[in-house]
Amino acid sequence: MKEKILKFIKEKEKEYFQLARYIWENPELGNQEYKAMEKLTEKLQSEGFSVEKGTAGLKTAFTAWYGGEKPGPIIAFLGEYDALPQLGHGCGHNLIGVGAVLAAVSLKAAVDLYGGKVMVIGTPAEETDGGKVIMVDNGVFDSVDIAMMIHPASSYESSGTSLAMEALQFDFYGKAAHGASSPHKGINALDAVVNMYVAISTLRQQLTSDIRIHGIISKGGEAANIIPDHTQARYYVRAKEKESLKEVIKKVKNCAQAAALATGCTVEISNYELSYDNLISNTRLSQLFDNNLIQTGVSPGEIKQGLEHGSLDIGNVSQVVPAIHPFVKICEENLAAHTLEFKEAAGSEEGFKLFIKGIQALALTAFDLLTRPELVEEIKKEHRGG
Repeated sequence: MKEKILKFIKEKEKEYFQLARYIWENPELGNQEYKAMEKLTEKLQSEGFSVEKGTAGLKTAFTAWYGGEKPGPIIAFLGEYDALPQLGHGCGHNLIGVGAVLAAVSLKAAVDLYGGKVMVIGTPAEETDGGKVIMVDNGVFDSVDIAMMIHPASSYESSGTSLAMEALQFDFYGKAAHGASSPHKGINALDAVVNMYVAISTLRQQLTSDIRIHGIISKGGEAANIIPDHTQARYYVRAKEKESLKEVIKKVKNCAQAAALATGCTVEISNYELSYDNLISNTRLSQLFDNNLIQTGVSPGEIKQGLEHGSLDIGNVSQVVPAIHPFVKICEENLAAHTLEFKEAAGSEEGFKLFIKGIQALALTAFDLLTRPELVEEIKKEHRGG
C-alpha cells in the first residue's frame, strides 16, 4: 500500500503543481484568501471529501474530511495559504495547503480499507492574526488525534520548537501644552514611553537567553512644539515556554506602570495580536516522519536537527494535540524565506518536485498511524507526559 501511495502522489505532481502555481500567481493576505480557499475546497469536494467553510467564524478557514465509517484515529493535515504584503508567497504557503490536500487524497484507499478519518484543516492568516489560535479556542481540534503539517525551506529539518509570544500595546496618556510657552502645564506622554523603552532595555540584562523582547514606538506625538498627550509602543515578548512567558510579561508591564507613575501619565495595556503558545514537537511522531522522509529517497544526513523558529500559531495546536511542523527542502541552502528568491522557488516546478518528497512522507506517516494503533497510543502517551 505504501508504494501505491508514493506512486499516486508522484502521478498527481503536475496537476497539483498547477494548483500551487495558481495560488502563487494570486497571492492573498491573511483572512483574505478567498481564491485559495475556493480552489482547495473544490479539489477536496471533487475527491469525495465533505467540506465545511468558515470554520470557527473565520471566512477563509475550512475543514474537510474523508472516512469515519470504520473506527480509527483522526489524522489532520494543516494547510496554510496566506501571502506576505508586497512580497506575495515569499514564505511558500502556496505549497503548504496544496501539500495537505494531496497527502489527504492519497490516503482514501487506506481509509476505506483500514478505517479512521483524514482531515484537511485550512488555517488562514498564519503570517498575521494566527488563525490556528482562534480555531483551537473554538474546539476545532478537540476530536483530532494527531495534527501534522510541512513547511517549505532551503533544507530538510526535523520538527523543532518555537517561542511562546505575546503582542503587547502600551498607550500612554498625558496632557498637551505648548512646548515653549507653557511646558509646565503639560504631562509628557513621550517621556513616559521613552522611560518604558529604556526600562525594558535594562530589564533584558537580567533575563535568560531564551527571552526575546523587541518593539517600536508606534506613536511619538504630533508636533515638536506640542507636549505629546498620547504616545504608543508595540512589543513582542517571547519565551521558550508559555509558563515562563507569563513571568516576563509581569516584569514588562511593571516597566510600563513605573514609567507612567514617574511622569504623571496613565497607561493602557492591551494585546494588538493574538498570543502564540510555544510549539511542542512530539518526538515519536517526528521520528516517524523523518523515517518516512528517508523512504522517499532523502539521505539521513540531509535531515538537520530541529531548531527554534520564532513564534508559530501551530504552537497552540501542539498544546492540545500531538503535532509536528518539519521543514522540507525546495531550493538551495543559501536562500532565506521571506525573500524574492525564495518566492521564485516556491512558484517553480523544480521547487514543487522537491516538495513532493515532503508530501509523500506526510502521507506515509499518516498511513502508519491509520494501520498501527500502538503508534498512535505511544504518541498520545508522550503528549500526555507519560
